[in-house]
Amino acid sequence: MTVKTWFVTCIVFACGSLSAQTNVWHPSPGHTQLPIWPLAAPDTHAQPVRGPEYVTNVLSPGGVSWIAACNVSLPTMTVYSPKGKNTGVGLVVFPGGGYNCLAIDLEGTEICDWLTSRGITAVLLKYRVPLKKAGPYGESPLALEDAQRTVGLLRFHAAEWHVDPHKIGVIGFSAGGHMVAAVSTHFDKRSYPAADAADKESCRPDFAIACYPGHLWNEDKGFVLNPNVPVTRNTPPTFLVQAEDDHVDNVNHSLVYYAALKSAGVPVEMHLYAQGGHAFGLRPTKFPVKDWPQLVEVWLRTIGMAAE
Repeated sequence: MTVKTWFVTCIVFACGSLSAQTNVWHPSPGHTQLPIWPLAAPDTHAQPVRGPEYVTNVLSPGGVSWIAACNVSLPTMTVYSPKGKNTGVGLVVFPGGGYNCLAIDLEGTEICDWLTSRGITAVLLKYRVPLKKAGPYGESPLALEDAQRTVGLLRFHAAEWHVDPHKIGVIGFSAGGHMVAAVSTHFDKRSYPAADAADKESCRPDFAIACYPGHLWNEDKGFVLNPNVPVTRNTPPTFLVQAEDDHVDNVNHSLVYYAALKSAGVPVEMHLYAQGGHAFGLRPTKFPVKDWPQLVEVWLRTIGMAAE
């Protein structure tokens, strides 16, 4: 099956079986949600989900309300094109949720809307959850497969989606921030057998943005980086942001990753805020942490990914 034929098939599939499931997440009108795999996703049999996919409203202990996509077994992507000016920059968005669910609005669609308003193409990845915790850090090999696949797909379709193939990055939050680190350090070889021509494209991000990442540090191991995210000098330039009063993902997750990036000679910029808690996303707050998106925009210009 050619990739073009696969995309036509995906559209039919998306409009058919996905719409037939009434309690699953759907993008807003004008956007099409497509499966990222031409056939069944790899290794799904290794960890079946506990039931059908569904969405539910969640109220966090801090009073933040968000929509959770749960029991995701069919990973999908949704392309959000820029409004007006197109910078040529593309970003794959990884929502958080502890690898148990996905904060699909707070750390997904709201992020995409911000990016498109800045002339950036956003691709929202709905990756597979919940997933078995692999070792003490809780990484998800299936989510990494989905991330590698989606970065490659964005690069493969760069011309079609008006993206510069050399300006493709990733942004993630909490567990999605861990996935930013995972795909930034696992790109030399795919974690799955090639499915089609898209898998011949590089899945290395050109830049990476990790917001209050988790699963990078284990308090029982001392101040050392999770060895399953092996930073090298080829890890892409990275932007880190976190609040010091984050009681979900300790600030050491960001600090230990920052130290490893600096040691490897990787360009890295980190911003720590005194207050902001966890999962602040783009929601209004009285704290200065609300300004992090503007800092990202400046950083993208300084690394040559966006025009002055």
